[in-house]
Amino acid sequence: MKKIVSFIKNLNNQNGDATPGQNAASGPVSTASFRELGLIEPLLKAVGELGYAQPTPIQTAAIPSVLHGRDLLGCAQTGTGKTAAFALPVLQRLALGEGRRGVRALILTPTRELAAQIDESFRDYGRYLQLNRSLIFGGVGAEPQKRALERRPDILIATPGRLLDLMGQGCVSFDALELFVLDEADRMLDMGFINDVKRVIAKLPKVRQNLLFSATMPAEIKDLVDKILRDPARVSVTPTSSTSELIDQSVYYVDRPNKRHLLMHVLANPDVKRAIVFTRTKSVANRVATFVSESGIVAEAIHGNKSQSARLRALNNFKSGSTRVLVASDLAARGIDIEEVSHVINYDVPNVAETYVHRIGRTGRAANTGIAVSFCDVDERSYIIGIERLIKKSIPVVKDHPFPMLQTTPTPKSELPQRGGGQRRSGGGGDQRSRRPGGGGNQRPGRSSPSGSRNRG
Repeated sequence: MKKIVSFIKNLNNQNGDATPGQNAASGPVSTASFRELGLIEPLLKAVGELGYAQPTPIQTAAIPSVLHGRDLLGCAQTGTGKTAAFALPVLQRLALGEGRRGVRALILTPTRELAAQIDESFRDYGRYLQLNRSLIFGGVGAEPQKRALERRPDILIATPGRLLDLMGQGCVSFDALELFVLDEADRMLDMGFINDVKRVIAKLPKVRQNLLFSATMPAEIKDLVDKILRDPARVSVTPTSSTSELIDQSVYYVDRPNKRHLLMHVLANPDVKRAIVFTRTKSVANRVATFVSESGIVAEAIHGNKSQSARLRALNNFKSGSTRVLVASDLAARGIDIEEVSHVINYDVPNVAETYVHRIGRTGRAANTGIAVSFCDVDERSYIIGIERLIKKSIPVVKDHPFPMLQTTPTPKSELPQRGGGQRRSGGGGDQRSRRPGGGGNQRPGRSSPSGSRNRG
């Protein structure tokens, strides 16, 4: 093992070490290549094979600081290459270090889908390194995960609920932990997991390197930053809650009963090669997927009521191109990391403006252009106003379509259906935990069933 580490260090010395990371200023930072960031040869080979020609701004700003052992606060919108910004330097620090055997890096993330995709990234980037990893999340049997932990992986990627369960059963030791990554911190807060996150952090060694990433920075996340980060390098490559300039945005005003007809009209365009349709609720997602499928277009729904195997199957089908339309509730708005999504369609306009930013961030990724359209009925017009205030731009209106809005008087509040906005704390998130009414996620649920599976959203 020492010979391997020595070999890698020699390769890295040939590349030239990066200068110690400074607090990164907002805005893009240019660099010639990943090599100039100080990455070792096995990682350079892996990213080259994946087709990564040049690092993104957040990768350029974050990687050198992490490589030099600094804590990091990353505030970046989704689709900026954030996963590689922490995965690559974490892999390098582990490969070059000679720490004790056991979990040396913990990556904590809010949803099963995001955890699975981060695990896939670590697998791809670390293909030429002798590091092993385990993935644990709720909604599936715990026994295979327990057996994986017995093998003492170097890297553990987890959702907070299942991790706390296994920690409580004595299945996880963090005695060897060197690095802690908290990804999508604001999403953890939105989904009511922030207290679970704090419980996990309380069990970690005091001496460790911490990386925290969040698309937005609400007050409670700022408080967490102050408590766990020590003199962090700060990386903010885009303004908080901005939208990518690569995304062409538009809004269609339409009566609610005609939204399904307008959707089929939009999907009839052959340029819509791979689309994610976002709905506000799981039941609407199911209905939309059904009528789209009945029209002859392959569509699948993904949300918290689907089994884990069904959700992964739907994601894989969408990724491979066998499914053209993926219909998702807001659970998946920041858990789907698939390049070449041509269109995002907001079947329902979210009543939380930040959710709009997260949704449309599914397209226009990795320097690709994308299109985001929203179907707005009379009762959602105020949501569009709120979104435009947040993103500081007007969304162009498409007037020439066959289903123009005819209803101009808002529906009386007493007749409106109960609506969430992508920020319901009891909403599904792949790692849902039971809570006291109004308790904000403070209550630990009961123990797992004998099979290890949990009833999670």
